[in-house]
Amino acid sequence: MINISKLYCDQVTPGDWLRYGKKDSGHHQGEVVPKKASERRPVVVWNITRACNLKCVHCYNDSGEGQAGDELSTGEAKIVLDDLAQFGVPSVLFSGGEPLLRPDLFALLGYARELGLRTVISTNGTLITSDVAKKITQHGVSYVGISLDGVGEVNDKFRGVAGAFDRAVRGIKNCQDAGVRIGLRLTLTRRNVQDLESLFDFFEEENIERACFYHLVPAGRGASISSERLSLPQSRATIEMILAKTRRFKEAGRKTDILTVDNHADGVYVYLKLLTEDPARADKVWKLQTWNGGGLYSSGVGIGCIDFHGKVHPDQFWWHYDLGDVRKKPFSQIWMDTNEPLLGGLKERRKHIKGRCRVCKFFDACGGSLRVRADLYFGDPWAPDPACYLTDAEIGLDEDKQAELERSSELFKMPD
Repeated sequence: MINISKLYCDQVTPGDWLRYGKKDSGHHQGEVVPKKASERRPVVVWNITRACNLKCVHCYNDSGEGQAGDELSTGEAKIVLDDLAQFGVPSVLFSGGEPLLRPDLFALLGYARELGLRTVISTNGTLITSDVAKKITQHGVSYVGISLDGVGEVNDKFRGVAGAFDRAVRGIKNCQDAGVRIGLRLTLTRRNVQDLESLFDFFEEENIERACFYHLVPAGRGASISSERLSLPQSRATIEMILAKTRRFKEAGRKTDILTVDNHADGVYVYLKLLTEDPARADKVWKLQTWNGGGLYSSGVGIGCIDFHGKVHPDQFWWHYDLGDVRKKPFSQIWMDTNEPLLGGLKERRKHIKGRCRVCKFFDACGGSLRVRADLYFGDPWAPDPACYLTDAEIGLDEDKQAELERSSELFKMPD
């Protein structure tokens, strides 16, 4: 995640303790602020069910109504939670499908709380009644992320169900009334990027305290709309607009935290922009980003995934590659097995990165961005991230380096 509010506007926001190693920035008692990003335990995204009441066109795991998964039983799930607690993961994110459709969700949340685990729910928000919101509060859930991809009909077309937007808004209000900390998760595509003005207006009107803009990853059903990904110029223009809107929120005294996800080029873009606007601030931002490492310490290091079959993946988008099975081996053991080729490579990715990412002068801050996107696009997890919109000139890819990449057979045709 690239915290735009933190990096561009110098706001102290929850999560800084984990993302940038800063004390007194949202961590709870008992949580250890990491000394190095490379030493972080993973935030675990756990897709506990494949059932879902919506039909989202970009669902990365093809969930939906009547979609049966070989889900772990309550007893099996508690064994996994025991292991995650002993392993010291900073957070467990219960996702799906729609996690609120799993009958034992609150039993698992309660058990996780007994173990001292920080829990998060990722939901479409349509099933959060006032009673459900109260139960979320009672079970000590620290944060609820609600998926929304536009205002009104724009969102409903994404979600495949009429009325999904209005029901999600009711869910948001129910959470707010119950004192639940919430945020929105939005995926940027060509069909909703024109809705950004309306979305920021919505954030203001509804007092949204956090919004995360995801760059599209064409996994699962998302592959069917890969043609709707933003072009590289569109991505750049979109980030520019998000920065401007975030700055205006800051100047107006609003506390909405704005983040982008799945493209660490965004962080470099913030740094380059600050070099011209506030060089002293740019230096501080560079230090924060190089501590974090971007993609260098994300998939396979700082984030992992357990799917509804119990299979473990380097992140929530990498379902086409299994690292292991929690029914056969504890997550902690699977995660630390550097003899597993992909996992071992991700933990030492600097040695494996190819192409323009390898020679990029901002590698220490970006870390090669999202490896699964490179794998999905080029069929090679070490190829450049095709969503990088920084120019060759900006990253220092001159004629000599271009020639060196050609000699090394590391030239990859980037998308337009």
